[in-house]
Amino acid sequence: MSIPVHCDIVSAEEAIFSGMVEMVVTNGTLGELGIAYGHAPLLTGLLPGPVRLIRSGEEDEVIYLSGGYLEVQPGIISILADTAVRAHDLDESAAIEAQKQAEQDIKNQSGEINYSLAASRLAEATAQLRTIAELRRRAGSVR
Repeated sequence: MSIPVHCDIVSAEEAIFSGMVEMVVTNGTLGELGIAYGHAPLLTGLLPGPVRLIRSGEEDEVIYLSGGYLEVQPGIISILADTAVRAHDLDESAAIEAQKQAEQDIKNQSGEINYSLAASRLAEATAQLRTIAELRRRAGSVR
């Protein structure tokens, strides 16, 4: 049994999670991170995608982040994101449509398209779909 640590996840719109966790697993700008009690202080950027919260005696919770920052201090993990959504609240059909539209915008050589914006939208839609797939994979392995 590991020692729990307090975790806060806050988006620009709301505080989405505040509670005790055994571990936080996410993707930082330099690779995959697993943060638990006693981790060295850290400040890093986060890539769009899932954050998995492992809680003692409870089902893991998966949250989608559009990117952001993770800070580790003694006894607390803080995640700040532009957008944070519980994975089960993501709209898969909207993410698929956004992905298709972004791919189409990138392929459109004749239009007046902001390619960096289209690439950003494509990355966000792909990350949302990856988060939904992670949630489904976890649900399948639990049952």
